[in-house]
Amino acid sequence: MQDQTPRWTRSTAMGVHELPLMDLLFKAQTVHRQHFDPNRIQTSKLLSIKTGGCAEDCAYCSQSARNGSKLTASKLIEVERVLTEARKARDGGATRFCMGAAWREPKERDMPALIAMVEGVREMGMESCMTLGMLDDNQIFRLRDAGLDYYNHNIDTSERYYPEVITTRSFADRIDTLSRVKEAGIKVCSGGILGMGEEDQDRIDMLVSLANLDPAPDSVPINMLMPQEGTPLAKARPIDPIAFVRVIATARIMMPTSYVRLSAGRGEMSDETQALCFLAGANSIFVGETLLTAENPEEDRDAVLFAKLGLSAETASEHGCQDAGE
Repeated sequence: MQDQTPRWTRSTAMGVHELPLMDLLFKAQTVHRQHFDPNRIQTSKLLSIKTGGCAEDCAYCSQSARNGSKLTASKLIEVERVLTEARKARDGGATRFCMGAAWREPKERDMPALIAMVEGVREMGMESCMTLGMLDDNQIFRLRDAGLDYYNHNIDTSERYYPEVITTRSFADRIDTLSRVKEAGIKVCSGGILGMGEEDQDRIDMLVSLANLDPAPDSVPINMLMPQEGTPLAKARPIDPIAFVRVIATARIMMPTSYVRLSAGRGEMSDETQALCFLAGANSIFVGETLLTAENPEEDRDAVLFAKLGLSAETASEHGCQDAGE
């Protein structure tokens, strides 16, 4: 049963967030070292298994059919094509394979293929993750029984600011989906997007909502908005890099055992900004050139950066997924 007394409040979280930057980074790195090897980074690969034509109106997303973007809608791609990409990701060192579909929720006709994808990825010894929108209980149980390790369902922003970004589903809808996924025994991956016009208060409230889930998400992706042509946020003002680092550090302190992932927007970050994020406690990235429809740093650039910083990627054995297919 969830504790009725929140572990974090806006005021306590804001007190952390507003520390002098050097103190904040020191505190975050200290917490990070208590739970993780500071020089190891978990790597995931993300594949869009169904692109465009989504009925939701997320203001940041070029895949929404309501946003007027020119992205062409596609059907769910073939299982074997997904597994081919998963093999490439595994051979490239990724320990988790994430599959994302642009729709409000999966239909019954989609479930056999989705289950086959999960089973195939697990048989390769990788962790599996899916982001499919809202799920009913039957779908959750079937994905769990197929071996799905993680379910991604970002809350995106604060409950206050949420209606400014999305109107076709509520903040409560997202929390409900996360709760039912967690209760079924699937690990939760949930985070948000910075740079959508929100205030510091909204960023803090988003972290409070995540940290007060019981338990906190196993994986917390923090995205920097990458404005997409044709979307309502195409002209959004970029977030200041130091402000972004502050959120990473605050997330690490508030969720000490969660993987904090540098997600979308990393391709626009300088090496120095990424280094500060790793110092602040980020310890997971997506690898590959594309995140759904947004660009991502090429693997060669990541290898150079890792060498500069003395970082290395986690292996399947140390991440606990070496026996995933058994």
